[in-house]
Amino acid sequence: METRRRSILKAMIWNAIGLAVMALVGVVATGSLETGGKMAVINTGIGLTLYVIYERVWSKVRWGRLHV
Repeated sequence: METRRRSILKAMIWNAIGLAVMALVGVVATGSLETGGKMAVINTGIGLTLYVIYERVWSKVRWGRLHV
């Protein structure tokens, strides 16, 4: 089982990568650094929250694990 702290850290690192990518996509799509940045921050906040919930739910699912 994974600790809450580990799940949160993994989510934060993954979302930092996503923030950079989304900011780039937002700037390219809109031509505006401000609008692209806002899109990236909103997307990252939503994604981080959902990812942490997703990871915590899956940490409780026993299906598919090998218990040796």
